[in-house]
Amino acid sequence: MEIRRDSYVQALKDRMHNGLIKVVTGIRRSGKSFLLFRLFRRELLAQGVPEDHIVGMELDLFNNSEYREPAALMEYVRARVKGDGEYYILLDEVQMLSRFEEVLNTFLHWPNVDVYVTGSNSKFLSKDIITEFRGRGDDVHVYPLSFAEFMQVYPGDMYHGWADYITWGGLPLVATMRTEKQKSQYLTSLFSEVYLKDIIERNKIKKTQALEDLINVLASSVGSLTSPSKIAATFQSALHSSLGVEAVRRYIELLEDAFIVCAAQRYDVKGRKYIGSPVKYYFEDLGLRNARLGFRQVEETHLMGNAIFNELRQRGYLVDVGVVDERVRTAEGKQERRRLEIDFVANLGSRRYYVQSAFSTADPEKRAQERRSLLHADDSFKKIILVKDVINPWRDENGIVTMSVYDFLMRPDSLEL
Repeated sequence: MEIRRDSYVQALKDRMHNGLIKVVTGIRRSGKSFLLFRLFRRELLAQGVPEDHIVGMELDLFNNSEYREPAALMEYVRARVKGDGEYYILLDEVQMLSRFEEVLNTFLHWPNVDVYVTGSNSKFLSKDIITEFRGRGDDVHVYPLSFAEFMQVYPGDMYHGWADYITWGGLPLVATMRTEKQKSQYLTSLFSEVYLKDIIERNKIKKTQALEDLINVLASSVGSLTSPSKIAATFQSALHSSLGVEAVRRYIELLEDAFIVCAAQRYDVKGRKYIGSPVKYYFEDLGLRNARLGFRQVEETHLMGNAIFNELRQRGYLVDVGVVDERVRTAEGKQERRRLEIDFVANLGSRRYYVQSAFSTADPEKRAQERRSLLHADDSFKKIILVKDVINPWRDENGIVTMSVYDFLMRPDSLEL
């Protein structure tokens, strides 16, 4: 059963012949190899590229182990790049190639080749991988399945699909598994035996239990404001740990580098500046987050916010947490400043959207609360409230749009509704 990843195929098409190495990054098992060797290769053939002009090498296969040596791979590729026309070099698990940075930079000097690579070990699970190619790389980050991609293979309706999606996440293999037992065992094992081991081995971490405890703390507080100092205090009071603020900060950076979590910074909308700590952390895959907690804290309200955050990032937006001030008069007649929060401020070029994850606004008081921070943004950018209710998108007298989270996730043009 094949899942289309049209946005990523288009991203690779947009980068063809741009003079840079196309580096497909992403969390393990997110579908990077399938994208490059199945979907993108098919696109090249559909464009009329001769099959012998596509030079592929899957370096993780045992029968290709000899090509992990630079000289052998260069000879293999050179023997196939001959004559006129463009050639496309596709390398999978390129980190298994010795001195791969030098080899790839050498390919850039060949006049008629376009280079695409993936990598999946801890070195390639780094957000700064592009620096390995001295500014000559172009990153295409592959996320786990979006909800719309997930629904391509889900056998039931959208509402049961949502319940499964926020529980088991969007790793492609998990989406095709039939039983909950399979999914649970796979996600739990994958986190501990692959992701965690990568981080520990790469960074020679000795306090492994502290790292695991930190992951659990972040998973439990997903979408809540926190900071290294607050987490360190939790370690000292609840876990009787001496893990300090700097160690907590370093461990969080390692989790971000591995694309396991992502921080949403706080942004002062009117002051037009970042505020700094505290921040919010979201998990790149909901299933992995839930697996860390033994599937015991599947709170739909928090996971809906995480899903919205991930969707905005998949669409290419930079996503912050918005902060606006409200001045109110107390019962004593004094002016008091209150800080209100906008769940997400999504920016892409000159476009900006303010997005509230409200779950439900059936209660008039709840609706007024969700609208209050948006109204205090006081600018012309579009403002949206997302609810889990099944409703048609509608706009109120202040221009605030309320729509169903299903419409938002399933329609690529949903922000323009």
